Amino acid sequence: MTQAPTETTQIVIRPVQYRDLEAVERLSEEGFETDGISCSVDPDRSAQRLRLRSWSGLLRMMSLLVLPWQYVFCACVAGQDHKLQGMIRVSPFNRTRSTWRVDQVALDRSATVTEVDASQAPSPRSPLLSNVGSQLLRHCFTTIWEARTWLLEVNINDKDALALYRQNGFQPLAHMTYWALAPERLQDLSEREPDLPNLLPVSNADAQLLYQLDTASMPPLVRQVFDRHISDFKTSLFRSLLDGVKNWLSHTEVVSGYVFEPQRKAAIGYFQIRLSRDGSHPHQAQLTVHPAYTWLYPELLAQMARITQDLPTQLLQLASSDYQPEREEYLERIGADRIAHTLMMSRSVWHKLRESKPGALEGLQLSEVLQGLKPARKPVPSRISLLRSIRNPAQTETKPDGNPASPPDVAGRNGTPLLNLPTDLSDSPPEGPCC
Repeated sequence: MTQAPTETTQIVIRPVQYRDLEAVERLSEEGFETDGISCSVDPDRSAQRLRLRSWSGLLRMMSLLVLPWQYVFCACVAGQDHKLQGMIRVSPFNRTRSTWRVDQVALDRSATVTEVDASQAPSPRSPLLSNVGSQLLRHCFTTIWEARTWLLEVNINDKDALALYRQNGFQPLAHMTYWALAPERLQDLSEREPDLPNLLPVSNADAQLLYQLDTASMPPLVRQVFDRHISDFKTSLFRSLLDGVKNWLSHTEVVSGYVFEPQRKAAIGYFQIRLSRDGSHPHQAQLTVHPAYTWLYPELLAQMARITQDLPTQLLQLASSDYQPEREEYLERIGADRIAHTLMMSRSVWHKLRESKPGALEGLQLSEVLQGLKPARKPVPSRISLLRSIRNPAQTETKPDGNPASPPDVAGRNGTPLLNLPTDLSDSPPEGPCC
């Protein structure tokens, strides 16, 4: 049985600095990690590594610019005793920044924590994941006030990661499956001429059509969590220039298009494929099809297969979710291989409530609680209260013979009684509407 150390050091969470880049790269390559949700990025998680030192100057300069470039690299590290215990990297998911995603969580499995937060219940399998990981996530929940919803994607076989995210309030949203089409399959698909008479290139003028297609292709819960708008499907001039430089450096080329339905005046299918011109990495595709036009799957895949024939032979990778059964059935039918299976999780922080201790309500006075129950004005007497006040024995007159006098009749100017009050309230007629 081990004894707790007498001196403890608190874990400090702070933004990433230049001296941390080497340790951050090591954690990214060796530690526990999870990549953010994006169906258009490379699903091969092992190929994505951080190379920050060579780009630190550019990232620092872009972070000082106006929105949205100040979030181009938003990361925090957790340190203890001048040693990094973990790192978290987040970014906005949409243009309005109402939904953020956890791009990466990297933790040092070999490190030991000398202090455990009493409010947390560490997992017996991995106390570090439960303590440092929870503090990193909660730090982002607290400091990034714009975020109403958080997203992440984690491998279904990583039990420690699933336990960490469930402990911090994340709930399953959808299951994601990543597929790979071999070059032989692409060759077979390219031999058929696709039937796409209304295939058009994508521009900013088509943002409204693509937004309607995106919202129609997903269930309401996913649509609410993503919270996309028309601006998410537009590309600014600066972003176009930046993407062009990025594609030139990585030897890639992006081709996109959508299928237009002239009768409904709507887009029914969309694809975007990132081609590797030197064959160093697989081609990556993003596919969106309206649920009522599932016959577009073979047509769009045939179109993408024909595009890849002029480049070096390489795999074609794309993703599907569990709410798209037609896509998964078609990919299985043409012989696509499953390369990854992940779980998309989300957490809502809309209320932004501060955690309070159980005894925080003990000092509350009853008068403060019941202030809203006080009457706003003096009550108006009703007809029954008026009759009772007239029939009060203390106010009745007495005749000379000792018998109580009958109540006077209320008369008008000509002497005609306007109201004859009964002597017995039990014989009074039921109340009716006032004349």
